[in-house]
Amino acid sequence: MRVTVLPAQAHREVPQNTDVSDVSRRRFIAGTGSLLGAAALGAGSVLGGPLGGPLSGRAHAAAPRSAARRVLADGDSVPVLVIGTGYGGSVAALRLAEAGVDVHMAEMGQSWDTPGPDGNVFANTTEPDYRSFWLRTRTKQPLSNFLGFPLDKDVPLHTGILDAEDFAGITVYQGRGVGGGSLVNGGMAVTPRRENFPSVLPSVDANEMYSVYYPRANSGLGTADVDPAWWESADCYQYARVGRKHAERSGFPFVFVPNVYDWAYMKQEAEGSVPRSALAGEVLYGNNHGKKTLRQTYLARAEATGRVTVSPLHRVTDVRPAEGGGYTVSLDQLTSTGTVAATKTVTAARVFFAAGSVGTSKLLTRLKATGALPRLNSEIGKGWGDNGNVMCGRANHMWDPTGKLQSAMPTAGIDNWSAGGAFAEVAPLPTGIETYASFYLSITRTPHRAAFTWNAAANRVDLDWQRSWKQTSIDAARTIFDKINAKEGTIYRTDLFGANKIWGDHLTYHPLGGAVLDQATDNYGRLHGHSGLYVIDGALIPGCATVNPFVTITALAERNIERIITADLRR
Repeated sequence: MRVTVLPAQAHREVPQNTDVSDVSRRRFIAGTGSLLGAAALGAGSVLGGPLGGPLSGRAHAAAPRSAARRVLADGDSVPVLVIGTGYGGSVAALRLAEAGVDVHMAEMGQSWDTPGPDGNVFANTTEPDYRSFWLRTRTKQPLSNFLGFPLDKDVPLHTGILDAEDFAGITVYQGRGVGGGSLVNGGMAVTPRRENFPSVLPSVDANEMYSVYYPRANSGLGTADVDPAWWESADCYQYARVGRKHAERSGFPFVFVPNVYDWAYMKQEAEGSVPRSALAGEVLYGNNHGKKTLRQTYLARAEATGRVTVSPLHRVTDVRPAEGGGYTVSLDQLTSTGTVAATKTVTAARVFFAAGSVGTSKLLTRLKATGALPRLNSEIGKGWGDNGNVMCGRANHMWDPTGKLQSAMPTAGIDNWSAGGAFAEVAPLPTGIETYASFYLSITRTPHRAAFTWNAAANRVDLDWQRSWKQTSIDAARTIFDKINAKEGTIYRTDLFGANKIWGDHLTYHPLGGAVLDQATDNYGRLHGHSGLYVIDGALIPGCATVNPFVTITALAERNIERIITADLRR
C-alpha cells in the first residue's frame, strides 16, 4: 500500500421525455436535502506515460473532445466496441487508440458535459435534484437518517449520476455516466500492500504489477499526496486529525494515502479564491471543479487521439456471434427519463466488457443463460463480493470537535489489516454543522462470495447475497472501533442508518468479481469459449481488493490490454 505514516422540500418537476439541454434552459426551485450522504462515497466504488499529472488551477468538470464524431448508428461496423467508460474501459480505449485501432465506447449514462439551470454540471449535494439519481423518484442516500430525521426526498425520474441498485440483501452504489465510478467516488487512490496482493489477484505476477503497472496507473490517474504541512493546519481536515489522535491513542497505525483531487485547487478553495467543490461537500452526485475524473485523464487523452468515440445513453442488450466473424451487438438508445428512443444493431470485430462488476456480470450471465453466448464457461457470474464494506459512526466528546467545514475528499485511514482484517477510511461527515462525530468506511477481510444467476420467470438477473454475511465485516471493523471507544470512553452513533442501528451493513461502494480472472477468463481477461470477447473491469477481481479498488482495476487493465494488443492485434 502506498502510504505515509503521519505523526503523533419543494422540487422542480422535469417533464417526461425532456432532454437535459431542455432542462438546462428552465428555472427550478431547489429542494432541501442533506450533505450527509456525501460522506458515504468517500471511497474510491469501480486507472505509461506522464498522463494526468497534477492539474494547475481549476480542473474542469468535462474535458472537450478533440473532434465531433457521431454516435453509433444502426448498421455500423466497428473494429472494437467497449461497453462502459469506467476505469478498465478507459484504459482499453486509450491504449488501443494509441496502437492505431479505432474504438467506439457505448455508455449507458449521460455525457455530463452540459451545465444545469444552476450553471453547474453536477447537482449540489445539499439539494439532490433530477441529476442526482439513476431512474429513481426518491433519493436513496447511503446515510438515510440523522438525529432521528429521514434524509431522503422525492426527485424527478431521470438518468442521474448515482445508481443505487437493489439486490436481495444488498444495495450497490455505482456511477452512471461517461467516466463511470470516477464521477462519484472520493478519489482515494490506494495501492494494496505488497504482502496482501496474492489474496487479491493470485494468478498475477506481483513483481510486474508493483514495478510497472501500479506506477503506470497512478501516473495515468494523476494521483498525488496532500501537502502534510497544509493538512496539519487546514480547518477542513480537523475531522481527520481527530481520527488520527483516536487511532494512535489505541495503538493503530494511521496512514496517509494519495488522492486524485487537485490539491492546489483545494488550497484555493480554502483561501476562498475559487468556487468551492470538495469544501462544499461535492462527491456523491459529482464534483464540479477539483477532482480529476477519467474525463480529465484517460478519457481525455483517448478522445484526443481522434480514434475514440463515445455514445452516451446507449445500453447494450445483446452480444452474439455474427455471420462471417465478429459479434452482432444490440443497443437501446435511452432518453433522459430512461425510455427507449431507438434500437440499434452494430457489428464489432472485438468486444470489451467494461460495464463495471455488476453491469458486466449481469450481462454475461444473461447472455450465457439465454443462448446468445452459449460457450461461456460455468464460472460466469461467480466470485462476486462487496470488498468487505461496512460503515459506522462514533459519537465523540465535546472536547473533540471534528469541524463544521469538512473536505469531501478523504486522505487517510486506519490500517489493522494484519491483526484484525480491516482497513478503515476516516471519512468526512460534511453536514455544515459541528457533529462531534467521527465517521468511517471499512474494507474488511471476508470469505463470502455471491453468484449472479438468470431468473427466467422474472426475466432478470438475481444475486444470491445474504445480509447475514456482513457480520464477518462488522466483527472485523469492531477490532478497531470497539478498542477506540473503550479507550476514549465514547459510543457508536445509532442514528445514521435507521432507528437504533449502528452498522451500515446494507450496501457496498466497491462491487468486485462476477467474471473472475483465470476462471471465467484466461489470465488476461479473454473470455473462454468465444474468441474476441474480453473482460477488462472490476468483474475480474474476486470480491476483495483489501483497499479502495480503482487503482488496482486500472493497473490490471493496463497489464491486460498491453498483452492483448501484442498477442491478439499484432500477430
